[in-house]
Amino acid sequence: MCDYPNLLVITAAGHLLAHETVYDGVREIKEEIGIDVSFDELVPLGIIDYHQTKEGFIDKELANVFLYESAHSFDDFNLQPEEVSVMVKVVLNDFEELWTGAEDKVNIKGFEMNHEGSKMMIDRSVCWTG
Repeated sequence: MCDYPNLLVITAAGHLLAHETVYDGVREIKEEIGIDVSFDELVPLGIIDYHQTKEGFIDKELANVFLYESAHSFDDFNLQPEEVSVMVKVVLNDFEELWTGAEDKVNIKGFEMNHEGSKMMIDRSVCWTG
């Protein structure tokens, strides 16, 4: 099930089991986008307490948020099609302006997977819908 179809999300993420810690969550990076990252390479930003309620849908999360500085090219990523269909990058300062409302759109570059499983390059502007 896709909770937010046709929207960009800013994560490679998953849910932790009751016996797991945040350190165990790093496995989701490999599963969803196909690269190996150790927990020590992540820069912690904090925890976001997120709540969204829509008709027939309640989403309550505590999201541990990290940054990862990557030297990978887009060719290095192998996306899990059930979870991820687009991989993009954005200038961090531009993203911050979008997040804080200083700007209403930002340019993204990356790729999306087509129905044949090939990467199609993209370069376009997206806007905030939150």
